Amino acid sequence: MSSRSGSTRDYETSRQSRHYSASLPVPESSDTETEGLIFYHMDLYGSKERFDIFPEELSGRGDRSLGDTRQESALSSEKVQRPQEVGYDLGKEVAELAKMYGLDEDREKELELLEGHLEKVESRWPPARPEKAGLQGSIYNISKSSSSVKDTSQSTKQQGIPDEASQGENQSKARADDEAESSIWSRGGLSSGGMSDEWNSQAVSEEEGEEEEEEAADIFCSTCKIPIRAFDKLFGEHKDHEVAQLPSAVESEKEEIHKNMCKLEEQIAHMENVASHLEEIFITVEENFGRQEQNFEVHYNDAVQVLAQKYEEQLEALGEEKRQKLEALYEQLVSCGKHLDTCKELTDETQELFLENDKAEFMKAAVTMVDRLEEFLKKEVDLELSTLPDFEERIIDVSEVEQLMNSINAIPAPCAPVINPQAPNAATGTSLRVCWGLFSDDTVECYQLCYQPVSNERHSDGQAEHTLKVKETYCTITDLLPNTQYEFWVSALNASGISPPSERAVYVTAPSPPTIKNKKIRSCENAALVCWESRDINPVDSYTVELSKLTDEENDDIITESIVGIPNCEVLIHLQPAQKYHICVRAQNLGGSSERSEPVLIHTTGTCFYLNEDTAHPLLAILDDGFTISCDELENPECDLPVYDNSFTRCIAILGSLIPFPGKHYWEVEVEEDTEYRIGVAFENTPRHGHLGANNSSWCMRHIITPSRHKYEFLHSGMTPDIRITVPPRRIGILLDYENCRVSFFNADIAQHLHTFNSHFQHYVHPCFALETPGILRIHTGITTPPWTALP
Repeated sequence: MSSRSGSTRDYETSRQSRHYSASLPVPESSDTETEGLIFYHMDLYGSKERFDIFPEELSGRGDRSLGDTRQESALSSEKVQRPQEVGYDLGKEVAELAKMYGLDEDREKELELLEGHLEKVESRWPPARPEKAGLQGSIYNISKSSSSVKDTSQSTKQQGIPDEASQGENQSKARADDEAESSIWSRGGLSSGGMSDEWNSQAVSEEEGEEEEEEAADIFCSTCKIPIRAFDKLFGEHKDHEVAQLPSAVESEKEEIHKNMCKLEEQIAHMENVASHLEEIFITVEENFGRQEQNFEVHYNDAVQVLAQKYEEQLEALGEEKRQKLEALYEQLVSCGKHLDTCKELTDETQELFLENDKAEFMKAAVTMVDRLEEFLKKEVDLELSTLPDFEERIIDVSEVEQLMNSINAIPAPCAPVINPQAPNAATGTSLRVCWGLFSDDTVECYQLCYQPVSNERHSDGQAEHTLKVKETYCTITDLLPNTQYEFWVSALNASGISPPSERAVYVTAPSPPTIKNKKIRSCENAALVCWESRDINPVDSYTVELSKLTDEENDDIITESIVGIPNCEVLIHLQPAQKYHICVRAQNLGGSSERSEPVLIHTTGTCFYLNEDTAHPLLAILDDGFTISCDELENPECDLPVYDNSFTRCIAILGSLIPFPGKHYWEVEVEEDTEYRIGVAFENTPRHGHLGANNSSWCMRHIITPSRHKYEFLHSGMTPDIRITVPPRRIGILLDYENCRVSFFNADIAQHLHTFNSHFQHYVHPCFALETPGILRIHTGITTPPWTALP
């Protein structure tokens, strides 16, 4: 068992309350004291008592002779060997030491750890052999001396000993090392086994020294939640605890702290929002109180005004009744006074009559008086009161006041909402999205949205009015008519009533998809003229044409180009030659864009046109393919069949659509050998009552069958050059060249040039076709211009 200063560091970190130092002092006498470890309190290293225990430090170790050192080593070796030979009891020694220093019960655990640590150190030393006991003791003594010197030096530095003492100890350590080395090599005859024991003891001593120096915690006890050393996990109280590497534990704790910080920040943000909301509620309570106070005041004033009005009305009625009673009583009183005066007058006259002595005179006057009295007494006198003194019981009608008082609620009726103008692209062909707002703090339970179609007539009473109730400030109305205007207005409702309606706003639905006229499409190698028609009754604002170029590998409708703001129902589009395009059209108005029309496929391989039915002679028929014309009879070309204003009437002919594209255009006509015909080009204003080629507005090739041969004429203004064609053509190619101002005819079967008209075309021309005998002409368009049509 090694003896070194500061051997109790293995368990100091778990307690950190008290420190002990172990040392093997050199015995001064041969007393019978217990030999072994002697523990000294660490406080002694900073006091004068330290020099009583280690008197050699006071005088310095440098004065000690080499013999004293060897004697000390020998004595130490004997002390170490003696316990090993007699069966040294380490537990008993530890108990005696604890009793000697009066360690209380709370130190028992520390002593147990110390005992385990000492057993571990002792187990590292190899067992002593009799033949090498002296060598072993020497090696042990050397290790002990070196370790003791080293630890003593370290303890001295920690307690603040002056530099001179430290230098003296370093010198003593160096001399001790030299003496140990000389004592080892002075004993000759070391065996290989002895040498191995020596180096093992040195390795153990160095390892223990390293364990003492590494006091920093390097692992983390997950059970106790504290940093510990790896030694504590192997031999200490944390042996059965779950541990983790300190860096990983630090990262884990940092991550946990970061999570808690995030939660704390979220809670702070939430509490701030709650506080802000409470502030808003506080302000809202104040505002609602002000509104309710104003509402109560208004209703109170209304009630007081109604009561005052009722009071004035009742008071006025009461005064009128008083006036009427007084007038009636006054009239009755006047009448009674008059009657009383008449009675008094008659009484006085009667009394005077009784005083008359002349009997004759008395009789005359008495007869008259009797008549007067009888007439007066016959009159009925109304002695009843004309009116009673009591007044009618009048009660003020407070029902209106009660109604006003009952209408004082906590929630006033809302104000009128404000409906928003129509937003762009807020409509489809059958639906509209209407939005509105309430620019007040009134409480609203729902909204009542009303709408009806806008009529162009003055009186729109017949239009159906629709009503919806919604909770939000927006609503999408469906099942509407495309491209139609609707009038909307909205009111707000709550428990107190309904608000006045908002101002009316006019919304319009999106248009219906246009319909492209497939038979009206004209195209060439670098352009196309597309026509369509609207399906809506009301006009639209504009149209948008969308193009998607197709390839052999990809046939998806990917929009490559859009042409917007087209005011009319046709557009001229510039395209690339030898390509395929899908073209569709959308209609636009204030409400938004319609759905895409059905797409049409256009090939830019050649010129395509259609036959204008409005120009066809009544006897000329267009078959189902749209490019084959036929005539069955020619007995009376000027027949009485109905004709259009633009139709041919004399020549059984028809015009193709205008070719409005500059450049070269090529098409072919398949003819029958026994059919007489005329084919070529003509201006739009070519006479409809004449023949093709007979005027200066048309250029044509004519085929006539004579008894002797097939005759071919190339007519313009009724004139033709003298040309003989030996091989009757069955498929005639026509090349229109606007740039070079010429029209050429070819026998397409044999690539033979027949004739060319050179003329300056002031306008774009139409293809023209005519039959002079019953037969059929088949027209082929969209053909690439053959290379053999190039003329010098």
